[in-house]
Order: sequence, then structure tokens, then C-alpha cells
Amino acid sequence: MAKILIVDDEVGIRELLSEILRDEGHDILLAENAGAARAARNALRPDMVLLDIWMPDTDGITLLKEWAANGQLNMPVVMMSGHGTIDTAVEATRIGAIDYLEKPIALQKLLAAVKRGLQRPQAPGSPAPLTLAAFTRSVPLRELRRRVEQITSNSRVLLLKVGNGTLAELVARSVQTANAPWLDLSTITAPLDIGQLQSAQGGVLFVPELSRLSRPQQKNLAFALDRLDRYDQRLVVASERSHEALATEGWEEGLLARLFEISLAPPSLVDVRDDLPELASQLLVHLVEAGEVPLRRFSTAALNQLRNLPWPGGYPELRAAVKSLALGTLEEEVGAGDVRRLLPPDLSAGSCGVSLEQPLREAREAFERMYFEHHLRLEGGNMTRLAEKTGLERTHLYRKLKQLGLQAGRRHEEN
Repeated sequence: MAKILIVDDEVGIRELLSEILRDEGHDILLAENAGAARAARNALRPDMVLLDIWMPDTDGITLLKEWAANGQLNMPVVMMSGHGTIDTAVEATRIGAIDYLEKPIALQKLLAAVKRGLQRPQAPGSPAPLTLAAFTRSVPLRELRRRVEQITSNSRVLLLKVGNGTLAELVARSVQTANAPWLDLSTITAPLDIGQLQSAQGGVLFVPELSRLSRPQQKNLAFALDRLDRYDQRLVVASERSHEALATEGWEEGLLARLFEISLAPPSLVDVRDDLPELASQLLVHLVEAGEVPLRRFSTAALNQLRNLPWPGGYPELRAAVKSLALGTLEEEVGAGDVRRLLPPDLSAGSCGVSLEQPLREAREAFERMYFEHHLRLEGGNMTRLAEKTGLERTHLYRKLKQLGLQAGRRHEEN
């Protein structure tokens, strides 16, 4: 017996289809619009979905795109419409629908489509990375996606001018096509070779922050930039510093001119604060679908609390916090109390959390501990990136972490 979700705004069609499929022995779930379909998909995880195209709140094609973008299109979906066209059917199939039925739906065609869908093997592997396409209800993020698509359809290089609360990685992931390679150049400290670029053919090269690149890594960046056309790649780099500031720090002027030729200033998490609940919810859904966390959902109070936090570390910090909440919460619903208990003091307090009344030595130590905990979490315990971000030589960095009583390296993630 399969669990089948029927999504249609016409009550008569929902009742007719549910009656037919219940007679076939299936367990039927009903949703009258896209909002109800999202909730049913997240909570009940159907084996198959029959999805109407024309609905009052969000059309079926948009919902299908959303599921595909956030890694939830891992069940067969059959589209339904009484006003469809060949172009619509082709688009639905391209996105990931397995079939398209015209209304009024003939009984035999319905049963054949359901049988075909349920016999289809489930796609293996983890879902694709989360992209801007998943955020269909956010006007700023929809506009950002259109701007990014417009620029990258005409240029292989995009520089993101960012500050605190950056969305740079989310933007870069949105440039990446399905199943295309991804190469973070900031993780490569040895000289970049042709083989590494060949293995990333057709993919995206990413630099989360230009100012953190060492001189050898700058040479790697120039090496890759010269070969973008050869390997059909896009390069997305982010920078908090201006062209002039990087030049003052010793960057090669010709390289900077090429990098800064086409730039975009994406909004920060502060700029899209009203959309932060959707960001957090979609991140949680994606982590659940990827099997990284157990099935969880946010309460409205928890989402409101997340909206009011500062998020100076931007998208990576938000993602790390969502994962921590999902793993640390004992109930299926993440509540406001969990946000207060499980997030680090510098976030949940919404301030630096260091008392100015204590002696200078103690205040400095408290701040340093909070600072390194924050960046260890952001970098996932990667000591190379932590050393680059903090500007400390690795031996000094290990000594400092030991002095503060912090675990160095990957073990920090497990604590």
C-alpha cells in the first residue's frame, strides 16, 4: 500500500481521485493548495504526489521547482491540468515530473501513471545543494536569483561585494547546475594543477572571501581564471574588501581588474530578515532530506526568535545553527526554548555576551573563547581555514585553543 498525496484546489477532483485510489488499496492524503501540500510533504513524506498545475496560492510548476531545488523531489510526481499546453508538459518533465495527465482524467490513464510511478526506483544519493530556487516566496531572494542568472548567462566571472551576514555561498550554489562539480579554491593550499581543473569541468569555482587568500592561493586563482573557457567553468568570488584595499595589501592589479569587472552586492541576512524564517525552514528540510538530521520542524516562536538574532557569520552560521538545533532538540518540534538553550551565547543573547565589569584579562579571555568557538563552528573545525581567517600561524593557533580549553580540529564538531 502506497501513501499518495493529491494536491488540487477543486474539492470534487480531490474526492474523485481519492475514492478511485483508495479502492486500489492506497493510503490517500489531501491538500487543497501549495501551502497544505508543503506541510503534508514535510510531515507525512508521501510515496507519490498527484499535483495540479493551476492553484490559487502557488502554481504546481513553481512548487515542483521548489521541491527540486531544496532536495525534496525524491518521490514520483504526476502533474495534472485542464488547461495545459505541450510547453507546460515539457517544462514539468524537465524539472522532474514523471508524467502529465490532462483533465478530465481517464481512469485507465490515472491507474497506469500511478503504477508506473510507484514502480520507479527511488533516486539514490544525497539531494543537490540548496539554491536560491528553493525560496519561491521571498521577493528579495527571487529578484537576487534573476540578477544572478542574468549576469552568469553572460559572464563566467561574478564578484560578490559582501559584508557581515553574507549569502555568498547560497548565491554561488545557485550558479551551479544539477550534478555539476564544485571546487572551493580557498581549501587548496598547494599549487593548483590541470588535473584538479579537469575534474571540475563544467562546474563552479568558489572563493568565500578574497582577503583570506594567501599569495600562493592568489596565484591559483589567476591560474584558474585563465582557463575558465577551456573547462566550461564559472568563477564566483566574494570580498568584503574593495579593489583599492586589496591592491594596497599587495594583490596583482591585473588580477583584481578582471575579478572586479562584473560585481553584484547581494543582500545580507539582515536585509532579508523578514525572509529568515523561510531560509531556516528550507535549510532544515534540506538537512532532513539529506539524512544529516532526524525529522524536525520549527515552531513559529522558534522561527521568530531566529529572525531576531544578528547572524554576523551569514549563511554558513545560520546553516550550522539549524543543524545544531535539529541534532540537539529532543522533540520533533524545535521550540523557542531550544533556540535559547542550544545556540551559543553570542547568538542567543544577540550581543557579545562579555561582561564589561570583570577585569581586563578575564574579559579578554572570555571574548577570545567566544571568538574561536564561533569561527571553529563556522569552519567546521577546519584548522587551515581557521588559521587563515584569524591570521594566526598554526602552531600559535593550536597553543591558543589549548590555553582557552577548546578542542582543535574536527573533534570540535562532535562536542
